[in-house]
Order: sequence, then structure tokens, then C-alpha cells
Amino acid sequence: MKTKAELQPIIDKIASADSPVGIDAVYVHALILDKLAGLEARLSALEASCGTSSEKSEDVY
Repeated sequence: MKTKAELQPIIDKIASADSPVGIDAVYVHALILDKLAGLEARLSALEASCGTSSEKSEDVY
């Protein structure tokens, strides 16, 4: 798992000073987005090795 410092670029893009949430929701969301990006990369590699392809969506962050 990446540290909060490693995810800081993502956190900076999605942070909101007005959030009333009592947990570190920004960090949690950054972790989720990072994992999804890793899964997308792995899926692309698998598709490439099988000779198939799916439509790639744009990054959300």
C-alpha cells in the first residue's frame, strides 16, 4: 500500500477544504483511485497478451 505522501498528487487534485467528513476521505479515495489505475494497467497487459482490446476510458484524475 502506498503512503499518503506518495499519493499526494492525487490528493491535491481531489481535496476539498469544505468537507464536513470526520475521516480522511480524500486519502481513502486516493487509495481507491490508485488501485483502480493499477487494475486497469494489469487488465490492459492481459488483453495485450491475449490479442484482445477493450475501449480505454479517460483518466478521472
